[in-house]
This record gives sequence, structure tokens and C-alpha cells, in this order.
Amino acid sequence: MSDELCFLSARELRAKIISREVSPVEIMRAVVARAERMQPELNCFITLCGDQAMTEAREAERAVMTGGPLGLLHGIPYTVKDIVNIRGVRTTFGSIPYKDNIPDHDAVAVARMRRAGAILLGKTTTPEFGTKCLTDSPLFGRTRNAWNGDRSSGGSSGGAAVAVASGIAPLAIATDGGGSTRIPAACNGVVGLKQSNGVIPHSQVQDAFGNQTYVTPMTRTVADTALMMQAMSGEDDSDPWSIGIPPGNFVDGSAARGDLRGCRIGFCLAPSGRRVSADVAAAFRGALARFESLGAGIEEMSGEGFEIEPIWRAINHTAWRARFEKLAADHGGELSETFLKQLALAEKVSGVDYQQAMFDRTSLFRRVQALLQRFDVLAMPTITRTALPIDQDLFGTIEIDGKVLEGVRQNWFPWTMPFNMTGHPAVSLSCGFGVDGLPIGIQLVGKFRGDIELLRVSALFEASQDLLAQWPRFVA
Repeated sequence: MSDELCFLSARELRAKIISREVSPVEIMRAVVARAERMQPELNCFITLCGDQAMTEAREAERAVMTGGPLGLLHGIPYTVKDIVNIRGVRTTFGSIPYKDNIPDHDAVAVARMRRAGAILLGKTTTPEFGTKCLTDSPLFGRTRNAWNGDRSSGGSSGGAAVAVASGIAPLAIATDGGGSTRIPAACNGVVGLKQSNGVIPHSQVQDAFGNQTYVTPMTRTVADTALMMQAMSGEDDSDPWSIGIPPGNFVDGSAARGDLRGCRIGFCLAPSGRRVSADVAAAFRGALARFESLGAGIEEMSGEGFEIEPIWRAINHTAWRARFEKLAADHGGELSETFLKQLALAEKVSGVDYQQAMFDRTSLFRRVQALLQRFDVLAMPTITRTALPIDQDLFGTIEIDGKVLEGVRQNWFPWTMPFNMTGHPAVSLSCGFGVDGLPIGIQLVGKFRGDIELLRVSALFEASQDLLAQWPRFVA
């Protein structure tokens, strides 16, 4: 019975806790045991908090038995990427210099999960400061894909995606600065949402006004994503983009009701000049056919104007240099060569270059806004091929259907970075499997602050297929 609890969604666990069919203690005992059993193979945690989780589960059980008020996520396990602060819990940022760092406060998203009654299981792996699309670092090594241990989990929220995909915990807090939630979601076959700018406050970001990094939900089902959004969203004084956004009813508003008649979907397989593997292209075409069967209108859109990796890099690498130049000077021997290389790239970016990139970011926003006047949703593959090899180098080449290509970012995930820069909601959903048996993801992009409707469209798509019945053989 214990492992059966690990394969239930948060929504199902919530119903069983409320009806007293299952106790939070039983659930936590199951997930702690599973995490401890699978950690040596998957390496998706930096810190496990089993003892504290069991203590909180007993308190949650007492509240159920005494008829006390129960939060939205009462007794449900969740994990937090080790880049997000938790009061009293080691938060390393995946970096050796921070291996003993213990924050004295919670990030807003964590505080809200606590308030909703969720129970922390542990901190999941991240590359140093979440700065690349692969989850490895000198601190903990490599995190393996949930479906195939010889493949990468993606990144930078690889540990979060693997924990969800492998049935360790149904909910995870991740982050996304250029695809860091959606890339590992696609690699591991789970739901990864990057919400609209400001919908979930980001209380740790240093440049709150120019921010394009998000604290995000990672789950296995759209309904569970809606639960997390309900718990974590809402304005907070720490984030100027969150102020004035009215509370949304994510749980009811995103339910898989009705159909998609009248919904206009603009699609594009790849930005101009980029390749997509044959199996990804086939899965994408199959997904579009499912949308048509739900009543949506499908129309191809141009891939021109989306070659934005240089713009994204100018902004991000400059921000990283400002944040980490002193750290690199003081602790260079403890940091990875890849991390130091990325900081060095920013030395070539002038102040004028940076400001031009910000101008270009505004132009991109207006381009996407114009597309979303014509369409209700945009659709494209999340990544151009399935998960890369476990030993992939960020500065190396990648192969797509036998073709060797230079540049991981622009050739593997050209479609994720644009929407960090524009602030539109974007979600990765599983839409099939490659010839190698690994998951393939489709990315859907919604109107600015149209997160609830995007999740409703996602829920209908999810219900139109039976992929949730499949779990990784590697971890079953």
C-alpha cells in the first residue's frame, strides 16, 4: 500500500486526507521511504528532511483527528529546489561555497505552501545558482533522468522534475529563468508551468523590476499545478509586478470542462533556421490533431523574430556577473569551469549592449502581444529533441537526428527563453515519447496574466490522452 500512495496525485491525496481514509503520517512514511530508496540511483536531493517531515505529519494528523481547520494542501508532501530559501533548512544554491548556508526566513512561495499545510520533504538538486539547463554541480554530482539513467534530467530544476516523475512527492517548487522548469518537465514527462510575471511573487530576486526569473510549480497533473498556484499566488510587497493582481480561482477555473470550440491556436515547429528531431515533430503534429479534435482552430505562425538567445544571454550573464563576480574571485577553485565561463562571457557585454538587449526585450514582448491578438494560445515543442546524455557539456555540441550542432541553448530549447523575457505564461505538457522511450513535451503559451485559461486548455489536452497511466520503468 505504501508505494501506491506515492503514485497518487496531490488532489487524490487531499481527498483521502479530508475523508480520513489515509493519514498524513502514512503518506509521509511512504514518500520518505521511497526518497531514501531511490536517492542513491537518481540523486535528485541535496538535503532530505525526513525526521522533520514525520514530525509535521504527526501534527497534521492530529489536526485531522481533532476536526481542526485544514489548509488547501494539508498533509501533502512537497519538495523545494535548493535555490529557494527555507527558514532553518540548508539552502546551498547547488554551490560548494554555500554548502552550509542556512537562511533565517522563508521565500514567499515557501511560506504560502506552509500556510496551506503542505509538508517539506527535502531540497532538490540544482546546478550552481540555477545557471544552466543541466542538473549537475561540484557539490552533488549529476541528477539522472527518471526514465533513463544515462540521460540528463534537464535543468536547472532537474531534481524537482525527477522527484515528481518518479513518485517521490507529487508537488515541487522549482524556478525558471530561461526554461529551467519547462526543460526538465519535458525531459521527465511532467507538468512545468512558468506563470505570468508577478502571479507568484519572487521575494529573493535582486532586480525586481527587470526580473525574468520565476518561482514556479512542478507537478505531474494540471490539477495539481492549479492547487499549487492557488496556494502560492497573490500580491506581496516584495515583488512590484505582483501588486494589484486580483486573486484568481485556479482550482475551479482551470478544471477540464467544456471543449475548445472557438479557441484559436497558432503553432510553429521551430524558429527559423532551427532543427527539430523527427520524433518530436511527429509527437507535436499528433498533439495538434488532438487540439483539433477538441474543437480548436489550428493555424501555422511564422518562426521569424524568435532568434533571441543573444539577447537573453546579454541580460542574464550581465546579471550573473554583477551577482557572482566577487564570489568567483574569492572561491574560484570551488566553482565549476562551466559557471566561470558563463561569468566570463559577460565581460564582453557593455552597458550599451545591455540596454539594447532590454530594448529588444520590449520589442519581443510587443511581437508576442501582437500574435496573441490573433490567437488565444501559441503552441510549439518545448525542446527540440529528447533528454541529452548525462555527461552533456553546456559548451559542447548536441546531436539531432545525426546532425551535430553547435550551441546547446539555441538548438535544444529555443522556444523557452522568449517567454521568460516577455512575461507570458508558458507550460510544458507531456505529449508522447521518442524512439528512445523518453518523454516529449509540448509548450503552450497563453495571454499575459491569462494563466487560468491556459491551465484549462492544458487540462483538456491532458484529459484527451492516457499518458498519465505511464510511469518510468526505471523507477517503478
